[in-house]
Amino acid sequence: MAEFRKFRLPLGVYLLSFALLAVAQVVMREQPILMAERFWAGAGWIQIAVIAFYGALLAYKMQDPLKAPRWRRLSWTLFTLVFFAQLALGLAGADQFLMSGKLHLPIPMMILGGPVYRLQLSFMSFLFLSTLVLTGPAWCSHLCYFGALDQLASDAAPRDNKATARNNKTGATCDNMTGAASNNKTSAAPAKPAKRTKRTRYFAFKFKRQVRWSIVLLVIVAALALRWLNVPVLYATLGALAFGLTGLAVMLLLSRKYGSMIHCSLYCPIGTLVRLGKKINPFRMTLSPDCTLCMKCSSVCPYDALNPEDIKNKKPGSGCTYCGDCLSVCDAQAIHYRFFGLSPKHARQLYLLLTISLHCLFLALAKI
Repeated sequence: MAEFRKFRLPLGVYLLSFALLAVAQVVMREQPILMAERFWAGAGWIQIAVIAFYGALLAYKMQDPLKAPRWRRLSWTLFTLVFFAQLALGLAGADQFLMSGKLHLPIPMMILGGPVYRLQLSFMSFLFLSTLVLTGPAWCSHLCYFGALDQLASDAAPRDNKATARNNKTGATCDNMTGAASNNKTSAAPAKPAKRTKRTRYFAFKFKRQVRWSIVLLVIVAALALRWLNVPVLYATLGALAFGLTGLAVMLLLSRKYGSMIHCSLYCPIGTLVRLGKKINPFRMTLSPDCTLCMKCSSVCPYDALNPEDIKNKKPGSGCTYCGDCLSVCDAQAIHYRFFGLSPKHARQLYLLLTISLHCLFLALAKI
């Protein structure tokens, strides 16, 4: 019986992914949306089976909190590679790899700027809102075609830049982040003060909230100004392209330097909207009183959601995307998924079921 339990989540992901993609296959029969179906009639069902099996494998691996961070990164990067590879092939002349004949810049900012410029909601608007309702902030840790690039950049940071605390053999508490020695709950030995790394200096930056909302306001005002001034579409597109290239520069120059996903957590206006909009979803991430303030979770959180102040307050910051990376290092098992009356284990399994199934749907269907 215990062996069977390991396959319940993978089976659920397989069935849900298969069902969702089957609906797309049947409804879009006249205008196939699945890639395989566009090349060979009936091959879409083979693609559905393969994608669903992939989702089941991913669920099997990610149900182990220790393995989840690695497989989340691999699956997210795979989605980004497939998405941009299809775009490149489409631009090279293979129209089957494009969603339609209308191209738009694959920059998350366009999810906000595009509808404001046109004064009309788009398909991407409804897609983004639906992910907020179903999986809260998973857009920023599993589903965004751009975010995986920021993850890769922050992961490439020098090791010392990622570590927000240096525990001695017995561990250090949150007070170490300010240089004061304190005791771990499980030890009375004094701890060494933490080394002040580049990442802790980013934590100390006090105006992150103002920067985030200033960028959101800038995008809205710029889009409205471009519309009201009847600026040619070419120049509006160039402005959006400049915004996207600046985002890439933020990844290469800042995310890689500080070991934190600064593009997603500070620069991207969609990331800022996710911080606000995720509250409509009932999933939550919490820290229990069992937390020993060891600060290990802070060293692996790429979203600036577990800085010392957040951990002292026993509540992840607003930037938490429920990615679950922190669970892999929490020896006290004090970080929990919550969903109404479900146990933390079952809440996490439900979250993985929905998130991985949506990831499979995006992998199979997302195109420009």
